Amino acid sequence: MNLIISLVIGGIVGWLASIVMKTNAQMGWIANVLVGIVGSALGFWVAGFLGFAATGGIARFVVSIAGAVLLIVILRALGVFKKT
Repeated sequence: MNLIISLVIGGIVGWLASIVMKTNAQMGWIANVLVGIVGSALGFWVAGFLGFAATGGIARFVVSIAGAVLLIVILRALGVFKKT
């Protein structure tokens, strides 16, 4: 059950990040889930590196979206997503 919840929340986080970065038309639901999960892990790693502990639901959600946005920026720099 935890895996299903992680996939759903990862999809929502990836979808919101793709809307912020205007790559929504280029990403399908699988890419949204992958970007959401990997970006969330990246966001928590960067937050921990900077000494920020995301406690509480809203702070964790914001860190997850910020990490997914950072991942899209990195993927855009690598040429995976085209800048519109």
